[in-house]
Amino acid sequence: MTIKIMLADDHKMFRETLKIPLNAEADLQVIAEAGQGKELLALLEQHQPDVLVLDINLPDIHGIELAKYISRERPLIKILALSGYTEKIFIDEMLQAGAMGYVVKSAGSDELITAVRTVAGGERFLSPDVAHNFAASAISHSSSDLDPPLALLGRRERQVLALLAQGLRSHEIAVQMGIAPSTVEVHRRNIRQKLGLTSIAELTKYALRKKIVYLYS
Repeated sequence: MTIKIMLADDHKMFRETLKIPLNAEADLQVIAEAGQGKELLALLEQHQPDVLVLDINLPDIHGIELAKYISRERPLIKILALSGYTEKIFIDEMLQAGAMGYVVKSAGSDELITAVRTVAGGERFLSPDVAHNFAASAISHSSSDLDPPLALLGRRERQVLALLAQGLRSHEIAVQMGIAPSTVEVHRRNIRQKLGLTSIAELTKYALRKKIVYLYS
């Protein structure tokens, strides 16, 4: 029986790269692909994939939010998360959202093929690097215990942080919030100073831990 696959990643060249080894397998077939979350949801109305290979960082709708919706509305579709992140927080969020597996983008095609077949069969799959980090984090103290409190941020700062964690750029946040880009930059600077976090990755992980990523989507 052929396993029907849908790919969701915002880089077309990357999708094309993934399709080659998948379609080369006699029991696998890529039947559709999407570059954005809204496009993905529309295509799901037309196609019935067995496995959805889902990038976490789609430009319009966060992959975790998509996984929650799809697993609730279309539970027969097995979700295989695809990400460059190996931190436990992202793994936790995707698995809790309904993903059956988690593969890192640095993995080889053999690993992806194995992952697709595994989740299609109803079993979980974690990339070895992910499984190692997951296990190591599970026996360490939770980083959220050391987080600065969310109460340090004002309402507008929380909104900016949530939108940053969804992958929006400053000018996109400005449009969504109805404020000037320069005001967004002021909020970003204040957020970094208050939380002691400098990179987008650190801010995203903090937002995920504090469960505010989707409050302002």
